[in-house]
Amino acid sequence: MCIVQRYTLLGVAVLAALAALLCRGRGAQVVASAGLLLVAGFGAFVAARQSFLQWYPPEVASCGRDFYGMIEAFPLQRVIPMLFKGSGDCSAIDWTFLGLTIANWSFLNFSLMAAVALALLVMGRKKA
Repeated sequence: MCIVQRYTLLGVAVLAALAALLCRGRGAQVVASAGLLLVAGFGAFVAARQSFLQWYPPEVASCGRDFYGMIEAFPLQRVIPMLFKGSGDCSAIDWTFLGLTIANWSFLNFSLMAAVALALLVMGRKKA
């Protein structure tokens, strides 16, 4: 789930950059705002699901190998792709800041981005 959130954040950034560079008309701005709202909403959904799993962890979690176990068991050519696949335990809390996990912060940021996109969508539709 954290990998999906990273790719979704990248998607929001690319969409916002393209919208800022290419969208000059009201119709294009409305379409871009709607796209940003959908992508940011999807990111918020994934982050909320991971936050839920962290608050209420399942009884059985499917964990992958840790980094040192992978280095010992596999050649480096296989370890690097395995790092980007992530582990199966999305309920693990690896880091917190101000009492919130990375998934909690992702949810807040995606929600803020979705709110901005919704505001732009409403303003664009009113002027069109």
